[in-house]
Amino acid sequence: VQLQASGGGLVQAGGSLRLSCAASGRTFSGQATGWFLQSPGKDREFVAAIGTFTYYADSVKGRFTISRDNAKNTVYLQMNSLKPEDTAVYYCAARASAIPVVVARGYDYWGQGTQVTVSS
Repeated sequence: VQLQASGGGLVQAGGSLRLSCAASGRTFSGQATGWFLQSPGKDREFVAAIGTFTYYADSVKGRFTISRDNAKNTVYLQMNSLKPEDTAVYYCAARASAIPVVVARGYDYWGQGTQVTVSS
């Protein structure tokens, strides 16, 4: 499975971005997909995941929405009410199981990151 993340950019606080994660080589329909962020010098942190259910980190609940378009084999992360502390490189990941997990080591495939920068 190859994952291609896109949609990052520079936005002012309070603004919105939509990240996309397109898969090739295998469909998403039977796999859980997650988004993680990584700031310089820190480990990757869980943001959201979708599979048999959706799950969000407390820090993004009510602001971010993860969704999936099986026809396009793409998972999205709609990010609203962005804050400067959301600034990071965002990665999408997929795992063989349809059950989403919150730990990075639980994912088998990773896309390249996309930079999100939120200015104050």
